[in-house]
Amino acid sequence: MLFNALNLILFVNRICSRAVKPRAKAINCGINSFSGNYSPLRLLRFTFASIMGHKKLIRFEAIKGFPNVLQYPEGMQGQWHGFFKNNNPVTLELACGKGEYTVGLARLYKDRNFTGVDLKGNRLYVGAKQCLAEGLSNAAFMRTQIDKINNYFSKGEVAAIWITFPDPQLRTSKAKKRLTHPRFLRLYQEILSKDGFIHLKTDSPDLYQFTKLVIDLYKLEVTEDYDNVYEQAVISPELQIKTHYEGLDIAQSNRIHYLKFRLPAEPLPDIDRQLQEQLKADEASIERRD
Repeated sequence: MLFNALNLILFVNRICSRAVKPRAKAINCGINSFSGNYSPLRLLRFTFASIMGHKKLIRFEAIKGFPNVLQYPEGMQGQWHGFFKNNNPVTLELACGKGEYTVGLARLYKDRNFTGVDLKGNRLYVGAKQCLAEGLSNAAFMRTQIDKINNYFSKGEVAAIWITFPDPQLRTSKAKKRLTHPRFLRLYQEILSKDGFIHLKTDSPDLYQFTKLVIDLYKLEVTEDYDNVYEQAVISPELQIKTHYEGLDIAQSNRIHYLKFRLPAEPLPDIDRQLQEQLKADEASIERRD
């Protein structure tokens, strides 16, 4: 597929480079119109974008027919055991991307059900197709916004939540978008069982420290806290699952952080403003040191 795409790019580049002359009129190369000031690099970008855009459309169309993909489904609250055709506990992977963790967990635990959640259907396609190829009937994927997650599950219907390598939203002004912010934790409270755990696995030291701050301020129960997963003497099979983003090491931290914690039965205290002020104070302190 990649070889054919590169050949196409080179072919179009040759055609256009022969046709374009100084001060020539606009020439249509089948992708866009270019004038005498046309750049081969721009053509390369347009061609690649066209190919990738077409690939996304193919994937979006494909998942419409996948039995293990739900797109903004209605009436799913309390219906997940019926969907999976068993009474096994349901675990969510939020912001699952290509679904590597959903697939990996489904392979490890055949007596549990797993649902990967993400907004980008072209990414869900990868994990969903893999599950279909392997016959993993205990894994499914749902396309929707995570801030609407409580619309799809009833109280206590979710046994556990995994958050694997989410966008750390590094700017303090965007802290509310972090998936371990109390804004999201309150949503998780509505659907998690009373003994349900939240698992965070990230390469971002900032998100890791932020989550530890939230845990401390809101008095949450932590059962596991690893500053570097791969330095542990014994690593559980579920922590050995690697995602595409883990391999990229975007944070360039050369370590993977992990937290396992539980939410209380009672509502979280209304101290979000205090949390935000603490973040601003920490940010100002770092700027002064720099």
